[in-house]
Amino acid sequence: MIELKNNEEIKKIAESGRMVAAVLKKLKEMAQPGLASQVLEDTARKMCKNFGARPAFLGYRGYSAAVCVSINSEVVHGFPSKKRIFREGDIVSLDFGVEYGGYYADAALTVAIGKVSRTARKLMEATEQSLYKGIEKATAGLRLYDISAAVQKHAESCGFSVVRDFVGHGVGRKLHEDPMVPNYGRAGTGLPLEKGMVLAIEPMINEKGYDVKVLDDDWTVVTADGGLSAHYEHTVAITESGPKILTMG
Repeated sequence: MIELKNNEEIKKIAESGRMVAAVLKKLKEMAQPGLASQVLEDTARKMCKNFGARPAFLGYRGYSAAVCVSINSEVVHGFPSKKRIFREGDIVSLDFGVEYGGYYADAALTVAIGKVSRTARKLMEATEQSLYKGIEKATAGLRLYDISAAVQKHAESCGFSVVRDFVGHGVGRKLHEDPMVPNYGRAGTGLPLEKGMVLAIEPMINEKGYDVKVLDDDWTVVTADGGLSAHYEHTVAITESGPKILTMG
């Protein structure tokens, strides 16, 4: 059952989205060689407290952190830790959400730690570009998999692969709502997109193959072949005037 949001609800999701954007902006500025990933976690929690907001991931299905910190071959759901120190050349995906006033927003980005390889930079750029290619298709009258196909086409045209096992989703009154939003698919198929849908569109793109596996902590997802992975995400509302990004700040 897909819940369509009215304009007032979209404004409330956008309030949460501005907080998400502010936190991610701060974390990106802080991330540098020698920093313990736990510092980002502590900062995100403190900022949420100051906002009067609740970290959306903390305690969700047992997840024990506010920020997903995924390094290099980690695709998503990595854990911050005092022992996990960023090193020159790492790429770090930061996934974060808040709940404020009963409404959720969710976003992600990937950060270069110091100077990274040409391949890593190209992967990050292609993943971010594929997100915006998908967002362009978040338009009433198109189909859900138009978003998916746009992401896939761009990522693969850059020589990378699209994760199949983890996808985007609806968001609003709950962190995860229908519909699921794959990052691969056939254009012109899928359910019709309607005004009032709010979607978390989140390409997870791998340097090599698209296969992934989950580590023994039951959370951290890594590339099966050890290649790099990047992750970008925005919460997007479908409006009568086109897609509106709610997590831009």
